[in-house]
Amino acid sequence: MSGYHFREIEAKWQKYWAEQKTFKAKQPEESGEENNPPFYVLDMFPYPSGAGLHVGHPLGYIASDIYARYKRHKGFNVLHPQGYDSFGLPAEQYAIQTGQHPAKTTRDNIKRYREQLDRIGFSFDWDREVRTSNPEYYKWTQWIFIQLFECYYDLDEQQAKPVSELSAIFEKEGNINVIVACDEDTETFSAEDWKAFSDDQKEQILLKYRLTYLAETEVNWCPALGTVLANDEIVNGVSERGGHPVVRKKMKQWSMRISAYAERLLSGLEDLEWTESIKEAQRNWIGKSVGASVKFKVQNYEEVIEVFTTRPDTIFGVSFMTLAPEHELVKKITTEEQKEAVEAYIAETAKRSERDRLADVKTISGVFTGAYAEHPFTKAPVPIWIGDYVLASYGTGAVMAVPCGDQRDYDFAKHFNIPIPNIFKDIDISEQAFSEKEGAVIANSDFLNDLPIKKAIKRAIHEIEGQGFGASKTNYRLRDAVFSRQRYWGEPFPVYYVNGLPKMIEEKHLPLNLPEVEKYLPTESGEPPLGRAEVWAWDTNSNTVVDNEKIDHKTIFPLELNTMPGWAGSSWYMFRYMETEKRDEVFASKNALDYWQNVNLYVGGSEHATGHLLYSRFWTKFLKDRGFINVDEPFQKMINQGMILGESAFVSVQKIVFSVDLNENKDKTEIKDIPEPITFVISNNLAENFNIDKFEDFSINNESLENTIQEIRLKAQQICDKQNSTHINKRGKLKYASLPKYKTYADVNLVNTSNEMDIEGFKKFRPEFKNAEFILDNGKVYSSKEQSDGKFLVSREVEKMSKSKYNVVNPDDVCDEYGADALRLFEMFLGPIDQAKPWNTAGLSGVYGFLKKFWKLYHQGADFFVSENEPSKEAFKVLHQTIKKVNEDIEAFSFNTSVSAFMICVNELQQLKCNDRAVLEPLCILLSPFAPHICEEIWEKLGHSESVEYAPYPVFEEKYLVEDTKTYPISFNGKTRFTLDLSLDLSKDEIEKAVMEDERTQKQLDGRTPKKVIVVPGKIVNIVG
Repeated sequence: MSGYHFREIEAKWQKYWAEQKTFKAKQPEESGEENNPPFYVLDMFPYPSGAGLHVGHPLGYIASDIYARYKRHKGFNVLHPQGYDSFGLPAEQYAIQTGQHPAKTTRDNIKRYREQLDRIGFSFDWDREVRTSNPEYYKWTQWIFIQLFECYYDLDEQQAKPVSELSAIFEKEGNINVIVACDEDTETFSAEDWKAFSDDQKEQILLKYRLTYLAETEVNWCPALGTVLANDEIVNGVSERGGHPVVRKKMKQWSMRISAYAERLLSGLEDLEWTESIKEAQRNWIGKSVGASVKFKVQNYEEVIEVFTTRPDTIFGVSFMTLAPEHELVKKITTEEQKEAVEAYIAETAKRSERDRLADVKTISGVFTGAYAEHPFTKAPVPIWIGDYVLASYGTGAVMAVPCGDQRDYDFAKHFNIPIPNIFKDIDISEQAFSEKEGAVIANSDFLNDLPIKKAIKRAIHEIEGQGFGASKTNYRLRDAVFSRQRYWGEPFPVYYVNGLPKMIEEKHLPLNLPEVEKYLPTESGEPPLGRAEVWAWDTNSNTVVDNEKIDHKTIFPLELNTMPGWAGSSWYMFRYMETEKRDEVFASKNALDYWQNVNLYVGGSEHATGHLLYSRFWTKFLKDRGFINVDEPFQKMINQGMILGESAFVSVQKIVFSVDLNENKDKTEIKDIPEPITFVISNNLAENFNIDKFEDFSINNESLENTIQEIRLKAQQICDKQNSTHINKRGKLKYASLPKYKTYADVNLVNTSNEMDIEGFKKFRPEFKNAEFILDNGKVYSSKEQSDGKFLVSREVEKMSKSKYNVVNPDDVCDEYGADALRLFEMFLGPIDQAKPWNTAGLSGVYGFLKKFWKLYHQGADFFVSENEPSKEAFKVLHQTIKKVNEDIEAFSFNTSVSAFMICVNELQQLKCNDRAVLEPLCILLSPFAPHICEEIWEKLGHSESVEYAPYPVFEEKYLVEDTKTYPISFNGKTRFTLDLSLDLSKDEIEKAVMEDERTQKQLDGRTPKKVIVVPGKIVNIVG
């Protein structure tokens, strides 16, 4: 092989890696005498969509792969697995549209993903692959669900415990003294009460304590998709998938009591090596706040409104209360006069997600209920409003509004002309609220007068507790996670129902497999798709799934119809990868869990901060509580990859449309033959000034374009004249006009690096433009490829890379043209791993050129040649500078600067004409994590029979960077005339002697004797006179 033939090289080594299982991690029992320390590198596994990968997807995978390969060189036993988060809504939506089973769609998509991943040369241990939709995997997701169901959370000991222990406590003393996580509406009972309850009543009560439970929950319901959506599946009030409307409604759902772990999830962040932005996102999501719970009586009703406030010192500033529109009291207390307005407002609010409502700080809206609360201290009436800025799922769903101390309350009060009493001494609130927590004294507040804020808070809580209408309280924003989805393609719940109460299927009978259904839509009666299954009942005698017709509610019972959400399988997959041999017996064996512990390096996107990352931390802490694992966190160190942005291509479009001025008394229905619009697509260099109607208003300075516009206008006028002459006096006059220009997408794959678009390809891509006129860059109209001498140029904009924006670049195309090693290097070279950066295919040629230069270092002409000679000091210096730089950069995840260092190194070695093994062999190892294919090929040519993957990483030696010479600037009367390299070992006199003997010095002096020679060893030489 003479040249750098990357296609053959990459295919060869990908085949070798697969056959030799080069990247197979060893289990603890396989380590033997080597005893290499374990290191676990993990990526957020992909959802296998039908579109396959675009060049933005591998960014994080390449970074993690470089680090995994680097750690192998460093002597670690590296676990770097991959799998698929293969349950998901897209496959189900495709099934609904086509009738094809989601399992087949998923298998086909995974096959495509695997081909693409293999082509890029990732060092994944594929023997450990997982797919969340495989029954052998989701058996253990179901098992974890059962463990959660069988546990409660002890707040005193901050630990999950078996619910059987809680039952035993209830048997002895009731629930009066227990300090555990439970539903807020849980009533107190004695031991005698508990013993008197029926078994079903006991089960109903225990559901209020279990870590996974059934309850009426306010959810995001998407009618078009027929399912509940999580907050992070909603964008701008519509579903992320398909853009469908989403409304809030109450449904009986399974929920996870993640709120019990709020304090541990918060405190655990301190010990994690995560970016501060991700930590802060989780802190905000968990939202710890300390304050007081206060109860306001509702006038003329027995009900009370409970609020939580972090500022009880402001209680005398309350001038109204605001309830969430969904608050259960709203319907009860709304007066007849306000009923219509309140109901309309509730209906409108249901169309917005909680996230949108919180984010919208500009819109002020609300409705008065007509009801009043009683101020707990002054007994004054307080009007009760509803407003969408208050959420039923956060806190109590009610706020005591203090407009003088909160800007949102202030704006609300101003908007609705509600009084704003001032309780801050000598503070002006005429323009805005005073929301600071320091620097003020309380006024107009009875017993709180003249107290600074911190003291006033303590005194207010003391009085609230003393008078019996509240207590101090710590609150968390974190809500329990809704765990039900009304979908087919998800994990079935291992649950059947006896007397309407959930019962768990025993572990030995798992997995409970998804049943077959005729359609993947909800039933006509509104049940989830599993409601269509004909064989979906549990026989408690045979412990099997049987026909629904056999349900007798004695031994055969109905099964749960909902499925689990997408994040169920991704909350524990990191532990499944640890296991190899015993996957049928356990979710992971103790030996494997003890050995691998948790993920040392996790690479994923910041978009998972409050979803997957939070839920997996919750499940990990729970599994640790129950003794199944021995770590408290799943991911010790995390790097967030940024985003590769697409360069979208746009064309400018203008249309001429025809219309008729009707004669008097003419009916529009008579008009049937108005000509079709004429569409013009304009080259970008002309688009700004191109306008058919305003032709006379600008100077074109382009004769061809001037002629083209005149022809366009003439053509349009001729159409009008012909139509008007044919239909004269029968109806109105036909006329034309141009519509405003607009931009539309072109597929970037139809555009070259010079922004020239393939017009014929565009017509096929956008059939609506097949009859359009294309105005080329020279102002002429395009006729055909053969007859047109101009070019059609597009404009470019940097946007998110997305199939909907037609700016997706397929990595297969890059691998075909430049190779996988070039793709890997280029993606790292684009910029810092954690930042967004635009894709520019033109830049690939530079990286490809670097690889060819690297290849040539090891060749003389067509022949491989490496010298056994001792390298020069300069060559060793270049090598060890690179070793030092790249090692530091990899540890700092600064891969872009590593690539720059490689380019500098190869250029300098090329200039030195270095082909010495002692330099080039370590350089091959150094580059191999970044460009593994070319390095494997060269490593083999260097005479090695084993893969370069496990070659020891080159060791940096400082001695090669220690300078033994100094380049002295030689100055005459302060002006440098030349430089001279001298040994650093020379004395001052020896330096002066060497300088004076240099022929350039003699030429400068021209026979003169200098007055003095100033020598500063290691710095300068200056000859005076």
